[in-house]
Amino acid sequence: MKTVTENLMHRKNSIANLNNTPTKKVNILMVDDHPENLLALEAVLISPNYHLVSANSGKEALKCMLKQDFAVILLDVQMPGLNGFETAKLIKAREKTRHIPIIFITAISQDMEHVHQGYSVGAIDYIFKPFHPATLKQKIEQFVKIIQNHEATIIQSDKERSVELNDVNERLNRATLNLRRTEALAKVIGETIIDTIVTFDEQGFILSVNPAVKSMFGYNAEEMIGKHIVMLFLKMNGDNEKHSSFSIFFSIKQAVGKVIESVALRKDESHFPADIQIGETTVEEQQIFVCTIRDVTGRKQIEEVKKQKLTNMEHVVKERTLELLQANEKLQKEIEERNKIADHLYVSQERFRKIFESSPSLMAIFSIEDGTIIDVNTSWVNFTGYSYDELGNEKIDLQYFVDESNGNLIDFQKIIRNKKISYKAKNGEIRAGLLSTEMIDIHPEPCTLIVLTDITERVHLEKEMYRLDRLNLIGEMAAGIAHEIRNPMTTVHGFLQVTRNERDNLPMEIVDLMLEELNRANSIITEFLNLAKNKVSVKMKQNLNTIIEAISPLIQAEALRSSKHIILDLGKCPDIFIDQKEIRQLILNIALNGLDAMSTGGKLTIKTYVAEQSVILEIKDQGVGISPDVLEKIGTPFFTTKDSGTGLGLAICYSVAERHHADIDIATGDEGTTFSIRFNSNHAV
Repeated sequence: MKTVTENLMHRKNSIANLNNTPTKKVNILMVDDHPENLLALEAVLISPNYHLVSANSGKEALKCMLKQDFAVILLDVQMPGLNGFETAKLIKAREKTRHIPIIFITAISQDMEHVHQGYSVGAIDYIFKPFHPATLKQKIEQFVKIIQNHEATIIQSDKERSVELNDVNERLNRATLNLRRTEALAKVIGETIIDTIVTFDEQGFILSVNPAVKSMFGYNAEEMIGKHIVMLFLKMNGDNEKHSSFSIFFSIKQAVGKVIESVALRKDESHFPADIQIGETTVEEQQIFVCTIRDVTGRKQIEEVKKQKLTNMEHVVKERTLELLQANEKLQKEIEERNKIADHLYVSQERFRKIFESSPSLMAIFSIEDGTIIDVNTSWVNFTGYSYDELGNEKIDLQYFVDESNGNLIDFQKIIRNKKISYKAKNGEIRAGLLSTEMIDIHPEPCTLIVLTDITERVHLEKEMYRLDRLNLIGEMAAGIAHEIRNPMTTVHGFLQVTRNERDNLPMEIVDLMLEELNRANSIITEFLNLAKNKVSVKMKQNLNTIIEAISPLIQAEALRSSKHIILDLGKCPDIFIDQKEIRQLILNIALNGLDAMSTGGKLTIKTYVAEQSVILEIKDQGVGISPDVLEKIGTPFFTTKDSGTGLGLAICYSVAERHHADIDIATGDEGTTFSIRFNSNHAV
């Protein structure tokens, strides 16, 4: 009764809310090509309940109707462009606006022909100028009132119907939900419970079973329906003798409301201990029994284990007493071992102190929490020039330690292994060293152990060795140049001697041969100069793909001469600082070498892409690859596998790459060779 009353009150409140819906302003559209007429209409119709919208033409009126809805349209007939009749046709042709009342206001002829034309295009009234203001205002008010009443009636009807439908649906949903919930709970309980639930009539014939009977007894549900309940039991009440079917059924009916022990019988004739509980009910004047069967094998086993434990308790106590005595003896030995470890730790600390003090490497310990130096060894004092008093309890100056690979300051809170750094001594000297750090705890403050091996002298020695190696390389290159240039010069010298003796005009083929040999010598010298490290590169920020596209016709022409193909795979790359002439020479040298390495029909791929903030240029051929003995000599001046090569092409490529701070990687195999040139896109000139 309370629920019904609440629902009725809810419906009344909903209807009251509908009736109290506040009215909103009504939009009225006035269309006239004369502004003074619009002002006159606005003066007549101005009201706080109206929102007057003016339009100077039929086209502007149509635009206004796309933006908002109107209750009434006052439309002038005589307008330039779209006249009133044409505008009215377009309004009535649109589904959304066809029901808006249109009132024509015109000063043209009052002939019935014009009036009929106005009504034919959908107008509901036709007013002639000059109009009576009060009459027009009353007509507008009546049209507005009709539209407002119609809209209110529709809204109220829809909302009342919606309220009723919501109430009905809510009650129906609640009833359906309760029914489904009950059915689902009953089904889930029956399917998920591990106990077997059997219902049977007063004669003992089974009416239904739950799915647990399959796992517990081995029967399917269909096999059980209609069979007698006694088929599931071997005996009752824990007797050792097997009961008859009658006595079992009698015991079952007498156990209503109780839990009794029994021995259940499976389909395969095996048996297990079980607890059964019987419930009784009446359905349509028929007595129904519900039997819950629970397998208690685990419980019986636990009980047996408990009995066995109780039996062996005295023996266990004796064993535990003996174990405690042995543990006490072991504890005494551990105490002795700990004392030995403490003594060993003291010795280790002394050993560490001696190593720390006598180590030729610079060693220091500083606190991670406050960054202060706790201790330094003698080598640290000797190499840096700072005394113990100057370093003690002072914060370590991180700006004095710089990573040589990237110029960043060293973070001593990270574990470092043999990182090459530069550090600054007290006198301002910048020295080189190999830095290693390790995290240690001192009482129990977290600290960092710094081990710095000074390699300043070794670095100076390496630089001197590098200088000597360069001098040696220059000597070898000079010998190679002399050998390479001597051959064409010998040819020219021989022909000049022959000419001197014969004093006849030289044949043109001999002159051409001498010029060719001189050009060869000049080419060797030019390429040698390209190897110079101090050569000035004119670098400008430009795109690598533009250079490749410019020289691709030249490479394509060379490929077509030997029936080979060029494939360009140019990805989007940022502009980088490069010398256009040198990069052209590098691409041509590697590309022409790739074409020479391939047989007829081979494909040479030139690819560009961006990876890890670097612009990558790849030139891949389909040749037979480069043998290991040749690969290790690649880039050596005057080393070549060609009959007519100078051996300076790849050496020039490596020199160009070095001037551009680029790296050249070579991957070779049976399927071809790939040259990868990596340009750093962030590198400035």
